Amino acid sequence: MAYAYWTNWKHCDRAVFDLFFRKNPFGGEFTLFAGLEECLKFIKHFHFTDSDIEYLRSVMPSDTKEEFFGYLKSLTCKDVVVYAIAEGTVVFPRVPIMRVEGPLPVVQLLETTFLSLINYASLVATNAARYRMAAGNNAKLIEFGLRRAQGPDGGISGSRYTFMGGFDATSNVLAGQLFGIPVSGTHGHAFVNSFCSLDDVKSGVLCPKDDKTNPVKILDICLTYRAKVAKIVRAPESEMNDSELAAFTSYAISFPNDFLALIDTYSVVSSGLPNFVAVALALNHLGYKAKGVRIDSGDLAYLSIRTHHVFKQMAKEFNVPWFSDMVIVASNNISEETLISLNQQDHNITTFGIGTNLVTCYSQPALGCVFKLVKINSSPCIKLSQDVEKVTMPGRKDAYRLFSRDGCPLVDLLQMDTEAIPKTDEKILCQHPFQASKRVYVKPARVEPLYKLYWENNQLCQPLPSLREIRDYARESLKSLRQDHKRALNPTPYKVSVSESLYTYIHTMWNKNAPIGELS
Repeated sequence: MAYAYWTNWKHCDRAVFDLFFRKNPFGGEFTLFAGLEECLKFIKHFHFTDSDIEYLRSVMPSDTKEEFFGYLKSLTCKDVVVYAIAEGTVVFPRVPIMRVEGPLPVVQLLETTFLSLINYASLVATNAARYRMAAGNNAKLIEFGLRRAQGPDGGISGSRYTFMGGFDATSNVLAGQLFGIPVSGTHGHAFVNSFCSLDDVKSGVLCPKDDKTNPVKILDICLTYRAKVAKIVRAPESEMNDSELAAFTSYAISFPNDFLALIDTYSVVSSGLPNFVAVALALNHLGYKAKGVRIDSGDLAYLSIRTHHVFKQMAKEFNVPWFSDMVIVASNNISEETLISLNQQDHNITTFGIGTNLVTCYSQPALGCVFKLVKINSSPCIKLSQDVEKVTMPGRKDAYRLFSRDGCPLVDLLQMDTEAIPKTDEKILCQHPFQASKRVYVKPARVEPLYKLYWENNQLCQPLPSLREIRDYARESLKSLRQDHKRALNPTPYKVSVSESLYTYIHTMWNKNAPIGELS
């Protein structure tokens, strides 16, 4: 397409493209915009290398003019201008989240990369935000999705954008190094399965926390406590797996200050829980505090309640009050619906490890961002379709968010770029872009321009916030949204409107370009 533009002398045409999406994901009423920083990095480094040119020369038709490859070699984004909504903002369908202006072939070449960078990022960030709302503000959320993500790049991006969407930590150590995300995790079932008997506890000794010169055989202490625990919980010690106790003991020796064990390898109630308690009591005997447990299968609500009951029982029996506050991590195929269900029950889970359902989004199609030409030189462009959802809004537009007196967004308003900024405390007619009967007067208490200039004259025009700053901003953006717009079931549609002038402009263009049928 770039060659066709070039051969037809359209490579100097000035184009304006809108990047927007038509529908919110996950059956919701909002999307969290993510991926802007990566798009700006791509613009900054956009160019064709000598090897790129040679490859293109080899795959393009043999009669391609040689001068075209010289043109490609000279291409940069020095003449591109990018306006965008701030990353981490709650956004809505039809409102352009980026407006990209520049030489037609150059901007067209940005399309695929921009859509790729924004679609997945916004999908994952939105999914993470929905999980955060479902879990509530007090639960800790850890992203475990790397092993089932769409390749290593999808895994790294998934870790970044789940943190942006509101998660607390990741099991992805590389993402922790690259982005400064807190890293968290536990051992897996393989660690427990790798122990076959109590004889596999090789070192077997641990120094008391306040006496590093006096190593103690911790396994003997664990066995003593396990016998006591068995009597208190009225469970036969014969059902408690010795190899599991060996694994827990060995892990505790390695991490006495961070002992968090996976307790469902054999049986949570009959083996994993009492074995963990025995090791935790042994650590306490030596001056350490265990962190808690992870449950990766079974009825999470029931098992968490049972586990917490045992923790409270041990706290009382052994006079260790902090036992009641130990962490219970759940990580068994947790979906948004699972979190909502658990929050309706009296569970005691403090931390959720979320894997496949979060970063792979197998059942969810891509967000569906599109990149549409809306102006070429001084001429507006409109794409028509029998599907009204696919009709574009022509021309260069500005977007504003109008707020109520209680600080909630009322409507996003699109205007022609020649119109004056809407004023507070004045009535503004807001119309549906395509349905004349849907209109409302809005008297905003606050008006927020949505677009900022991010790239011009071959350089960034805004300081880019850190990942944590975007995360905090996303939290505040979500917080401002009315609860009925955020609810999981049947959320209230959010209004995206156009000004009276833009409405007239759209329909004038529509009538001008739509073919007129003929009957005979």
